[in-house]
Amino acid sequence: MIALVLGGLGLAIWLYLMLGRGLFWLARERDDRDQPGSPVHWPSVVAVVPARNEADVIARSIGDLLAQDYPGPFRVVLVDDQSDDGTADVARALPGSERLEVVSGSPLPAGWVGKMWAVSQGAAHASADGPDYLLLTDADIGHDPSNLRQLVGRAEAGKLALASIMVRLHCATFAERLMIPAFVYFFDMLFPFGWVNNTRSKVSAGAGGCMLVRREALEAAGGIASIRDAIIDDCALAARLKRQGPIWLGLGTRAASLRPYENLGEIGRMISRSAYAQLGYSPWLLIGTVLGMILTYLAPPLVALFSHGWAQLAGALTWLLMAISFTPMTRLYRVSPLWGVALPVIGALYTLFTLQSAVQVWQGKGGMWKGRSQAMVGTGS
Repeated sequence: MIALVLGGLGLAIWLYLMLGRGLFWLARERDDRDQPGSPVHWPSVVAVVPARNEADVIARSIGDLLAQDYPGPFRVVLVDDQSDDGTADVARALPGSERLEVVSGSPLPAGWVGKMWAVSQGAAHASADGPDYLLLTDADIGHDPSNLRQLVGRAEAGKLALASIMVRLHCATFAERLMIPAFVYFFDMLFPFGWVNNTRSKVSAGAGGCMLVRREALEAAGGIASIRDAIIDDCALAARLKRQGPIWLGLGTRAASLRPYENLGEIGRMISRSAYAQLGYSPWLLIGTVLGMILTYLAPPLVALFSHGWAQLAGALTWLLMAISFTPMTRLYRVSPLWGVALPVIGALYTLFTLQSAVQVWQGKGGMWKGRSQAMVGTGS
């Protein structure tokens, strides 16, 4: 009887996920689909790039920005967040650096997350000339020459407060093939992109690697200071900007992460940095999440493998639906669709990393990034 209940419950959960969450698993929202035409007037844009010890990738990321084929006024502001590896010097030596300004970041004040303090300084510097848009992008992101032009075209056509893309993450090693497509899949499940892009929906999300923000909307939303203590800063900013106007989030094909994840431990640290923050640092939500992951990902294959009759059939059908739902993401990342069969194992690993995230916060090491512990339990934004 218990097996039948678990099998039926798992099947009901997956029928809801596939049919009731905006068909997220189809991965239809992409930056290479439904592309708008060119605006009559190309607005001015300033890219703001926070960088802390990024000398290994800064030449590629800043070089890509300087090589954008954008027809309108465009410049780049790099905020050197007290690097000690020569990040700023590498950037200054790049061809086309006459369009680049390097701002030396000041020490991190209390109450701020490091990245947000750097972005805030860059945004203030960039906004002095009143640009129409700010492109907030990370120092380890590479951009196709057409990326900015396409983003601005989409933002102008839709009168968007925010146009953001989930950049293509590095996916070459075994650990990356195991975990990275699932990272994007789970993010889309949590914040269905179709709902994010629907003005009638309250769901909001952004992807911090590449966010084109209308400057006036950002200022009306309270600026970067309004999310100064947010670890999941992209989603926090998207929530504020959606109150100012439509936002759009899609899967990116024109921007990609330059930094590989060499092993499972590195990916685990990336996940655990913000997982408990996503749960609002709530032990009760953590318990609920763990139970939900067990029911959704682990129970169906266990029932399929070790039960019989109707329970086994329900478990097997649920496992099949799970694998099918993962296929569009494996296709996007050009990995075998058989990774869908391993989704229960992947889900278990994500559950472990979420627990690890909570333990790190309890130990005072939450949100660790670039040598800084950034979790600020009990603060508000």
